[in-house]
Amino acid sequence: MTRARSVGDLYLWQIDRGNGTPLFRQIYQQIRSAALSGALRPGTKLPSSRDLASQLGLARASVVTAYDQLLAEGFLSGKVGSGTYISSDLSEQVVMGPPKHRRPPAKKIQQGTAQAQTFDALTELTTPSDVRPFSTVRTRVDARTMETLRKLTNRAFRHFGPSDLGYSDPRGFIELRKTICEYLQVARAVRCDPEQIIVTSGTQHAIDIAIRILLRPGDEVWVEDPGYPMTHSALVAAGMKACPTPVDALGMNVGAGIKSAPKAVAAFVTSSHQYPTGVVLSMARRLELLDWARETGAWIIEDDYASEYRYSGRPLASLQGLDDAERVLYVGTLNKALFPGLRVGYAVVPPSLLRAFVGARYLMDRQPPSLYQTVIAEFMRQGHFAAHIRRTRLMYRDQRDILASELMRRVGTHVTFDVPDNGMHLIAYLGQGVSDVELERTARERGVVVRAMSRFYKLARPRQGLMLGFAGYPSQMIVPAVARLGQVIRESARPPRVKRH
Repeated sequence: MTRARSVGDLYLWQIDRGNGTPLFRQIYQQIRSAALSGALRPGTKLPSSRDLASQLGLARASVVTAYDQLLAEGFLSGKVGSGTYISSDLSEQVVMGPPKHRRPPAKKIQQGTAQAQTFDALTELTTPSDVRPFSTVRTRVDARTMETLRKLTNRAFRHFGPSDLGYSDPRGFIELRKTICEYLQVARAVRCDPEQIIVTSGTQHAIDIAIRILLRPGDEVWVEDPGYPMTHSALVAAGMKACPTPVDALGMNVGAGIKSAPKAVAAFVTSSHQYPTGVVLSMARRLELLDWARETGAWIIEDDYASEYRYSGRPLASLQGLDDAERVLYVGTLNKALFPGLRVGYAVVPPSLLRAFVGARYLMDRQPPSLYQTVIAEFMRQGHFAAHIRRTRLMYRDQRDILASELMRRVGTHVTFDVPDNGMHLIAYLGQGVSDVELERTARERGVVVRAMSRFYKLARPRQGLMLGFAGYPSQMIVPAVARLGQVIRESARPPRVKRH
């Protein structure tokens, strides 16, 4: 007697043993796709697991595993004594897909809300950092630091225990906060205790929390002009009115800020090494800014992103250390001092805001990763971080000097620059009539990555110049890169040829 064949028996099953996909997964994917496309309609009876395994020349266990997964997800239903069927719960709309006329146009999907458009405009900034000179987001980590980090990471894994597997303090491990606190008190004259420190994934993360806690949509906020684009973008995305405040040789012009945006409720400032010009906020301006915050009840967010790298004398003390009214929120990062992929930063929060910051930190992503905190806490506690800073400070100073020397030799008559006393980049200003945006594009085509200075300006008259990061590149990379860049700059300075007829 011949067994009656189900519709599922007639389906063209296909198994590819050479594509690397597990066999049960191939069966699962075929049945799922057939159910969704309508090739196998709701109520269609499938072959028994034994019969299908026989048809495909497979072990029955592969078919059983696939069927079990599909049953669990609701694509199949089983009837005792009857067999396995495509679930009748799959509606016609799911099986056949939504009608074409009901599918929203692609253009509307791309436009979305105003917030979506704001974030969409930032997409080009999210690409991985370029490894070519002179990217400003590269650092160097020597063999000694790498070996130390490997050993500490291995040790952290060996001692991985129950406390590492569950949730922990949203502020971060107390051991890490203690070491950061001790470092900031000594190196940056920050007034703090470990309870005030919140571990973040970097300054941008800390700034985002600050915006959520301190500001409301529509608030006026001072930002440096020229200034750090990500801070400006974060404020705009959150609905704030970012008010560009001019920067001169003394740093942010507080008087100009009061005049242009007298109702501002906060100021974002890079006081120790202004981004991108590199100037230092003068003591008179620091005191003026603190007086403004104290009198108006405004907040100051101090971004101290590269304070470790000062090449003569001691690093300048923080603005926060001068604040006796608790109006300054200090943010910093270990990503610049070590490497950007580390993603460890911190915020020093005034006591009056601490509970709110802890709550916001908890809501955003619960806590920092346990393993990284353990490793970095030990790295700092054992003195490796301080030693790393001393070594890299000497290394970066040498790289800075090589870059400056090569620029002077190659294009000294076409650019002007000051050798920076701090930070991790150099600005080469261009002559009249030369477009830094065009040079940026041409240099990239020649294998050299620079950033056009004019991109950092909002209302102030832009200066044409190129930002060159020197921290991430040894001399054997700097010298040939300057040669290529020099050729691009010299070509741009030549007068255009006049065609003769």
